[in-house]
Amino acid sequence: MKLVVVGGGSTYTPELIDGIGRLRDTLPVSEIVLVDPAAERLALVSGIGRRILARLGHPARLTTATDLDPALEGADAVLLQLRVGGQDAREQDETWPLECGCVGQETTGAGGLAKALRTVPVVLDIAERVRRRAPDAWIVDFTNPVGIVTRALLQADHRAVGLCNVAIGFQRRFARMLDVEPNAVSLDHVGLNHLTWERAVLVDGVDRLPEIIARRSEEVADEIELPAALISQLGVVPSYYLRYYYAHDEVVAELRRSPSRAARVREIESRLLKMYADPSLDTKPALLMERGGAYYSEAAVALTAALLGSGAGPATQVVNLRNNGILPFLPDDAVIETSARVDPSGVIAVPVAPLDPLYAGLVGAVTAYEQLALEAALKGGYARVFQALLAHPLVGQVDVATRLADRLVAHNRTYLAWA
Repeated sequence: MKLVVVGGGSTYTPELIDGIGRLRDTLPVSEIVLVDPAAERLALVSGIGRRILARLGHPARLTTATDLDPALEGADAVLLQLRVGGQDAREQDETWPLECGCVGQETTGAGGLAKALRTVPVVLDIAERVRRRAPDAWIVDFTNPVGIVTRALLQADHRAVGLCNVAIGFQRRFARMLDVEPNAVSLDHVGLNHLTWERAVLVDGVDRLPEIIARRSEEVADEIELPAALISQLGVVPSYYLRYYYAHDEVVAELRRSPSRAARVREIESRLLKMYADPSLDTKPALLMERGGAYYSEAAVALTAALLGSGAGPATQVVNLRNNGILPFLPDDAVIETSARVDPSGVIAVPVAPLDPLYAGLVGAVTAYEQLALEAALKGGYARVFQALLAHPLVGQVDVATRLADRLVAHNRTYLAWA
């Protein structure tokens, strides 16, 4: 079984390799190819990757490539974890929206739109190469903004599914709170990527979420940085990303007086790469947890195994997939994030209870924005960028959308063929 990781020079990659090594019975990979144009990073990351596999006694061959096409030959699955423009582009995404009084964040709001515009054309080019070189391979997208990127892939009829680590993170936290094994916990997780709510936490068919809220709301609130009173009032647990909507002005004030997340990540990555260069290091460093992407490896291994039929049969996992009527107020081709049955034939969403209007309204508005964002990424043009921003619930004003559009184009001309 051959796995190709596009963006394999990412400092995330040792997390993935560690998961493959530990879960060899779930996903019996024989070959892993890390593909990245950054040869120096690739050498450091692949070095620690091989040492991790050796320590775990995993027989897989790990190779590297800077040329994508030959690396794809014979691939069974292709994982996408790339960042077009690197941390420099991310820092811009997190900075210039603040000049207009809006959240600066890499997946939400104007910064998220900028990332989508840079990323979608590149991902679609990669996917076309996969189609030519490995037509039966599944594409697993971990590249943000996952919802928009996955919608682009599915709209172009690629065998693709989107993956995020928010749900598995909640599953692990709730399992610890309830003192049960993680696989005993299933979630009623529903919404869009980075716009989801946990409506139930099921253990042996019993919803334990009311118990968690009653006894641990302060702890949950600290993790998602929203008030415990809000969690108690709603009776659900919003994802961390909902604070960009529920506490927008507070977040903007915080971001204006703090170093950017990109600056922090750049510092973490620099330290990680120095660690990876140590020939004696054969475990993923604890610092990697601060980089983000916690439990990414477990989620990716479980999903890939179910798609390739190497696990214990069909699996139920939270993924990003076509709506197809699951949320009836959204178009069928919208991409939602919810639980799905996964096997080699594909992914089919598990039916969900109707969304309360409090959540459905925001989901509908952000879905409309995502459709406009994808059109801007595919077709280009200042007018489409402006319209996507105007439609976004975090923007919604003509003057603000105009100023944001001007800055977005100015900061991203290198990546926009039409600009």
